Amino acid sequence: MGLPTFETIKLELEDGIAILTLNRPDKLNAFNTQMMKDMIAAFDATDANDEVKAVIVTGAGRGFCAGADLSSGGETFNYDQRGGEDREARTRDGVQRDGGGLLTLRIYDSLKPVIAAVNGPAVGVGVTMQLAMDIRLASTEARFGLVFARRGLNPEAASSWFLPRLVGVQTALEWCYTGRVFPAQEAHDKGLVRSLHAPEDLLPAAKALAREIADSTAPGSVALTRQLIWRTAGAAHPMDAHMADSRGIQARGKMADAREGVMSFLEKRPANYPDKVSSDLPDIWDHWTRPSFR
Repeated sequence: MGLPTFETIKLELEDGIAILTLNRPDKLNAFNTQMMKDMIAAFDATDANDEVKAVIVTGAGRGFCAGADLSSGGETFNYDQRGGEDREARTRDGVQRDGGGLLTLRIYDSLKPVIAAVNGPAVGVGVTMQLAMDIRLASTEARFGLVFARRGLNPEAASSWFLPRLVGVQTALEWCYTGRVFPAQEAHDKGLVRSLHAPEDLLPAAKALAREIADSTAPGSVALTRQLIWRTAGAAHPMDAHMADSRGIQARGKMADAREGVMSFLEKRPANYPDKVSSDLPDIWDHWTRPSFR
């Protein structure tokens, strides 16, 4: 199954790894409504394609994402001024919704692991879109900035939920209060990114990590693990996690993947997992009530 083409991003499949590249290099990959629509559709496509075992997100040119496209000037963030397709794309249940948040909630629901390869400046939504991704690697040339307070705005893209869980409340507040742009080393020291790499080594490092996931694990197990870790991060009690993972073990333990995982280990051979994420993933959330971004 091939992957679709898009206006503002590139989506390529390399031996089980989808590479999603923000592709407006002349604008430092600034985020607009079309990019929001393209990225949401791209994650729909990677979820539906069983050839995809992991997704890497990076930027074309010298930037990852310079934040929102400010070409509309002072009315850029005035949603009441938006019309036509732009308004329609952001409206849910009659309410104008934050486009970055629609994207992060789609990434949150991804069935495939998502790795950010931050190749250059990442500001505003260029940072907050990463927070719903699973693992972030950065170039030593990358820069980060939660600049909202310097633009007369508040943090968006559900970052008030994601960011403190990644770096703690104190660091999240400092970065958002000051709105300063900080270097990749600080992002690493505070836990926002997993590792730093020379620019030429960044994408190979991200691919190596994705390759380990793709070659060594059962895709259905990875999909359930992703859901368990993210969803129970906001649970009120560990019982919620216990109920979900118990359902998962009960369901997965009967499936072909579990038999293959055990037998390949005992027989000391590579595993060939037959279950498909698109059709065989069990529902382990009967007890769980949460809103859908749709």
